[in-house]
Amino acid sequence: MASDDTTEELLQTRSGAVLWLTLNRPHALNALTATLVDSLTTAIEDGGRDPEVRAIVLTGKGRGFCAGADLKDSAKRSHESGAEFVKRIGALTNLIESCGTPVIAAINGITVAGGLELVLSCDIVVAAESAVLGDAHSNFAMFPGAGATVRLPRKIGSNNAKYLMLTGETPSAREWQALGLVSQVVADEDLHDSVALLAEKLAAKSPIVLARMKQALNDSLDQPAAIGLRYERALCNVHSYSADRVEGLAAFREKRTPQFEGR
Repeated sequence: MASDDTTEELLQTRSGAVLWLTLNRPHALNALTATLVDSLTTAIEDGGRDPEVRAIVLTGKGRGFCAGADLKDSAKRSHESGAEFVKRIGALTNLIESCGTPVIAAINGITVAGGLELVLSCDIVVAAESAVLGDAHSNFAMFPGAGATVRLPRKIGSNNAKYLMLTGETPSAREWQALGLVSQVVADEDLHDSVALLAEKLAAKSPIVLARMKQALNDSLDQPAAIGLRYERALCNVHSYSADRVEGLAAFREKRTPQFEGR
């Protein structure tokens, strides 16, 4: 591994072209504090701007991925400061969703409330067999403020989203895979290696085509199909002038591995 930068609540590790971000509050199931949200925001911003970073992995230390906002910490906040904190979490999920670099959620354990909202903003979700996920806001009369009511029905359908949000249930990783949120479920002991292989596969592809695909996919959810198709064709035309496309075609003709530069 190339480098390891440790902060109090967030671990950052570079392995080749992959940036691993590990929530590091295992005693609190990696519940979000203002410091942790700010550290994550900075790390995602920096990783997204770094041309040497081709994939980002978000995971947690211990038996939880993320239990949402730290309720003990939240109870001490005023109404105004609490609203600002939720706004910052929402800004973080928006940042993850719009980041041009692919973001993989590696779900190692308990994932609820704001933790699920983090997952919903990621591009690919891989979960350990023992992981459980849920919205769970309704269990404590809390209201989601970081995108769950918008992203969850888009991921699993309105009826499924309503059931899970209103009941506060926390289904298994396998059940979430059946609903379509989780892409892969692996044995607990295989989570890191499985995600590492996936991240390396993404890192070997053209970063510019992945960023444009992600942009088109995200934007297609918020507009009529006809407009989305026109936008896709426009992006395709722009992409046809990219150096990576030229390299990809050359590598195909020459039967070699392409070397993409991200331009």
